[in-house]
Amino acid sequence: MKRIAQFIKVSEENFIKSVMEEFPDYTEEDIRDMYKSLALPERATKGSAGYDFLAPFSFSLSPGATIKIPTGIRVKMEEGWVLNIYPRSGLGFKFRLQLNNTVGIIDSDYYYSDNEGHIFIKLTNDSNEGKTVEVARGSGFAQGIFLEYGITVDDNAEGVRNGGFGSTT
Repeated sequence: MKRIAQFIKVSEENFIKSVMEEFPDYTEEDIRDMYKSLALPERATKGSAGYDFLAPFSFSLSPGATIKIPTGIRVKMEEGWVLNIYPRSGLGFKFRLQLNNTVGIIDSDYYYSDNEGHIFIKLTNDSNEGKTVEVARGSGFAQGIFLEYGITVDDNAEGVRNGGFGSTT
């Protein structure tokens, strides 16, 4: 296996700001407690491809509901690699839990963005069976898989990233 990346927490200040923007009912003390408890993504088994992202807080999603989760995580990876984010397989299968952008693409240069490369995961419960998704704090809700990619022989991209979610176009 190639070792090409490292997960790191964003700064506590970044996490507090991000959570307060999305979830103003949490107090700063609540969010500091969440930050202290954040676990870096890990694989569950030696043969696992995906690194499990754990919920920084409990959440419930009724059918059709959407949530944008600040994970508190960033990733530093070698150039030529990308981290793809997917919902955990079981949640997708049981509840039709989906990422709003289908697959999250975390580029290697996102790490250097002004927001510290903070990975946000936006999910929708697309259940057509009326099922509500319940995710407990500290349990896996998404997974990331590293993939190597290539570029064309005539590629000459020189742009510099600053942000995510469509920041380069």
